[in-house]
Amino acid sequence: MTMFLRLAMALALTFGCALPAQAAVTITFWSHELGNSFPHAFFSLRGTVDATGQPVDANYGFTARSVSPAILMGTVKGRLDISKPFYISTSDAQFSYVMTDAQYGDILALVAAWDEKTGDSHYNLNDRNCVHFVQEAARRLGLVGLDHPELMKKPRSYLKAVAQANAGRVTPIGQHGKEYLASLPPLPTAPVTPSPAPVQGASGSSSSMSTTDS
Repeated sequence: MTMFLRLAMALALTFGCALPAQAAVTITFWSHELGNSFPHAFFSLRGTVDATGQPVDANYGFTARSVSPAILMGTVKGRLDISKPFYISTSDAQFSYVMTDAQYGDILALVAAWDEKTGDSHYNLNDRNCVHFVQEAARRLGLVGLDHPELMKKPRSYLKAVAQANAGRVTPIGQHGKEYLASLPPLPTAPVTPSPAPVQGASGSSSSMSTTDS
């Protein structure tokens, strides 16, 4: 340890000052292609907001409000999908990215824009499904290589392609959900589900575990 750092720590202790904490919210992109439910893509938010110290543990996906033949015909009503713990544990964590507070705010704005209560929640299997939702999240993070028209109904393949295009920028995971969740350190205090911030310009939606789809 350098003399300067020792002095800085001593002064911090003497005057009751805290050294800067290393904390941030991590977004993890997931795919689900197991069991009887539809293939699905979603993301989770976990960590601590730098500016406030607020712990966060939440997840968001997008799906049709109900599964019916109407999905194949065109646009239907959609909604945000908050996945249950068991559903997440049986999904696959594909890659993660540590966000700045500004990027975290952009992701919450995206959630609000696709929420049926605060934005536009129309769902279309061909051009506004769960993969398009995570694609927009990745775009807001500044990731590249996001355009894969042939993969927009294939959550796992799409996310793998994005991870590959952003090698060195994202952290590849490729783990089953149960294993990945077990590897995460505990949050400092009880986490909260963030309230999406209303934004101008919408796109949006939600679903239950049994009706998640891409």
